[in-house]
Amino acid sequence: MAFDGTWKIDRNENYDKFMEKMGINVVKRKLATHDNLKLTITQEGNKFTVKESSTFRTIEIVFELGVTFNYSLADGTELTGTWNIEGNKLVGKFKRVDNGNELNAIREIIGGELVQTYTYEGVEAKRIFKKE
Repeated sequence: MAFDGTWKIDRNENYDKFMEKMGINVVKRKLATHDNLKLTITQEGNKFTVKESSTFRTIEIVFELGVTFNYSLADGTELTGTWNIEGNKLVGKFKRVDNGNELNAIREIIGGELVQTYTYEGVEAKRIFKKE
């Protein structure tokens, strides 16, 4: 699938405002903007493995399409939700464990780049990755 491969963060759009809305303090927001995030994505059928490697942590997330799983953001925010494929997009629908608010995510390939779009409480942000 088109998502397979290693992707390195290239740029962000409105990411600071998104993190602020999430309740992340200014120091963590500044650090996260320069986290050097790298994603390695592999797909086998409905099973995805995503290795996230950044300045702060390296973790491996394994999920199956449509199957609810738990995930912890780098700041410690706990989420529960699912990823599904809708057309050529990976669509994630998550809820924060602490307050029940929705966090939605879309991963799609646009012009050879992996674009992750996040929406939380009306604030949208993008993180754009280039293939290594």
